[in-house]
Amino acid sequence: MSSRERILARVRAAVAGAPDPEIPRGYRGPGALPADGVVDLFAERVRDYRAVVRVLPESEAAEQVARSLAERRAGRVVVPGGFPRALLTAPDVQWVTDDPPLTAAALDAVDGVVTTCAVAVAETGTIVLDAGPGQGRRALTLVPDYHLCLVRAGQIAPGVPDALARLDPVRPQTWISGPSATSDIELNRVEGVHGPRTLEVLILT
Repeated sequence: MSSRERILARVRAAVAGAPDPEIPRGYRGPGALPADGVVDLFAERVRDYRAVVRVLPESEAAEQVARSLAERRAGRVVVPGGFPRALLTAPDVQWVTDDPPLTAAALDAVDGVVTTCAVAVAETGTIVLDAGPGQGRRALTLVPDYHLCLVRAGQIAPGVPDALARLDPVRPQTWISGPSATSDIELNRVEGVHGPRTLEVLILT
């Protein structure tokens, strides 16, 4: 008998005849959080992650996209299929499409990516992508160093259960909470290791 088998045998003997404990399952569901103030809360939580956040009317989205890319000096930017073409008015930007699919090296060579999102979570400051129109495949937002994401106010759910209720569970999902960051055992923070170093979110009201 191996050590593992001996340990498991002792555990089984110790709990033999013990009643099954009742485990409460009163999880919080959709509608448990108030829907008021989700835009302000979402903006606050995203800023906590050291992301750039701007709240503006949707009518100013095209102008702000151009301004944000100019501030980054982004000359070559990936735009996924289905992204609103009316927002791509930046005069000095070369829009790079993902058809045929770009290689990792090609994605690494661009200055950034612009996307929409599927849903956002106010409570956690999280953006969720599901490869829908304007979002593209997962690599588009993980390889470039800069991600500019447009979130409409109506897409912001109060909490995670509310967001899950709006998502299709069979679609591939990427949950983004701020720029990519990690810390080693000495708590030295390093950004851009497994995703964009800079995340900018435009909240369109």
